[in-house]
Amino acid sequence: MVDYDVEESREQADTRPSQEGSPVRIEQLEYLAAVTQHGSLRRASERLHISQPALSEAVSKLERELGVTLLDRRRSGARISRQGRDLLQNMVDVLEAVDRLRTAAGDQTASARLIRLGTVNAATSSLLVPAVRGLQDSHPGTTVEVMTMQQAEIDAGLHEGSLDLGLVNVLSGDDIPTDLVGTDLLHGRPVAVLPAGHALTAYAEVSVDQLRAERFVTMRAGYLMHRFAHRLFAGHMPAACHSTDGAELGKVMVAEGLGLTVLPDYSVVDDPLERAGLLTTRPIAGDRTVVSLVLRHRAPDRVPVQVRELRGLLVDVARRRSSGTTLAVAASQGA
Repeated sequence: MVDYDVEESREQADTRPSQEGSPVRIEQLEYLAAVTQHGSLRRASERLHISQPALSEAVSKLERELGVTLLDRRRSGARISRQGRDLLQNMVDVLEAVDRLRTAAGDQTASARLIRLGTVNAATSSLLVPAVRGLQDSHPGTTVEVMTMQQAEIDAGLHEGSLDLGLVNVLSGDDIPTDLVGTDLLHGRPVAVLPAGHALTAYAEVSVDQLRAERFVTMRAGYLMHRFAHRLFAGHMPAACHSTDGAELGKVMVAEGLGLTVLPDYSVVDDPLERAGLLTTRPIAGDRTVVSLVLRHRAPDRVPVQVRELRGLLVDVARRRSSGTTLAVAASQGA
């Protein structure tokens, strides 16, 4: 039988302003981490299976106990504040230590974690999927949420803590954002992506004028390959252009005969559509641009073990891929 007076008094105690010197509770840190990760109180409350007012009050109590503003609350959602970002790594350290304690005590749920990864969608199928499979084998309780985003959104998510890892394309000379660490995974060159059997596959390389004469599939503004295409065509884009978000749908559109595109060679080699013989690539005549796929994360380098392991798996898969990339590209180009 439930003692309603006792339960009511507990609820009232939870909502009263905290007294000076009140201890910080682990669940308060977990709640803040969830809001930071999911970008809003509403989404965090849904994931945590608690009411939004209760979650908001728990974070507010933590703010009062620490004497800082941890969240910037806006109509578009709640984002971690600058002060919160300064404290975020310390909170992560505490939560990871608690996870280790729970694991040592036999709590099998302690190794479960959601990892959020933002990607511009290059090399996702041939790089990210094997890495996630490896993580699943070693940490079956951990889940990975992969989100297709533009590079600026990925960098912002890493800064704010709503993303754990990011995969972005960069051109030689591009700057690394402040407070982010970049690890080069793959290096390659932009290539013309053609459907199998297209007339231009008869050529060893494709000229800019030949590309301009074809119907084209370009990446939407905000993606690196959009910037590269405008540089390649010197501002005079093909007359007929479709546009899309990310390389994966772009490759599908090319395979379906809707146009040609330009992508990093590592985004096409060993892709399922390329392996099935539906896509092929050709070098772009006269172009010597180098493009890299870079794994980004926050600094300093103290992160949950599952995130570190996924990062290591991505590096390992990329290393294995890069060892055979030159031969694979040559074969796909009919060399």
